[in-house]
Amino acid sequence: MAKARKKAVVKKRVAKKTAAVTSPALTKAAKATDKANKAVADTTAKISAANKKLATARKKASATGTAAAKKAVLAARAALAKQKASLSTAKDEVRSAKKIAQVASIEAKAMAAAAAAAEAITAFEATLAEKAEADLVKASAAFAVKWRAARGRKDAAKVKAKAKKSATKDKATAKKVAAKLKSLAKPAKKKPAKKKPAAKKKAKK
Repeated sequence: MAKARKKAVVKKRVAKKTAAVTSPALTKAAKATDKANKAVADTTAKISAANKKLATARKKASATGTAAAKKAVLAARAALAKQKASLSTAKDEVRSAKKIAQVASIEAKAMAAAAAAAEAITAFEATLAEKAEADLVKASAAFAVKWRAARGRKDAAKVKAKAKKSATKDKATAKKVAAKLKSLAKPAKKKPAKKKPAAKKKAKK
């Protein structure tokens, strides 16, 4: 009987956790967004301060009515308007940075998806190769069993034919030996003695 072969075990691959999607462009866009948001926050704080200055200047102008106080109100209004313009620009920069970040995020996700797909194909190929090796072991074992059975039948037929031929030869040899023994067992026939020719009588003188 064929020796039992150990079944090949196909190793299960552990799925890797999906890494956070990132790219140089996405990192740059994130920094630009943070910078724009900080600019909005800073400008908002400056607008708040400018509003307070304007309120103080108005209060002083109302109380004193001097030209200098009125001039201070105009300066405070101008400063406030400038800060509001800066805030508008900063908000535009935030929107622009967010759009760039969205585009970078989409590109990064597309790249990550392509890389994941390539990795999945490589892993699938490796899995198929492992399964092929396992199937080859099984197929080889099955083939070996069938081959041995077929070879056994052929060899048995050859042995049978050889035995038959040998038996026929032995039978013929035995027949010849028996015939020889039989011939040797028969008594030998004596050959009749040859008569000596009679001596011629001497002629009378």
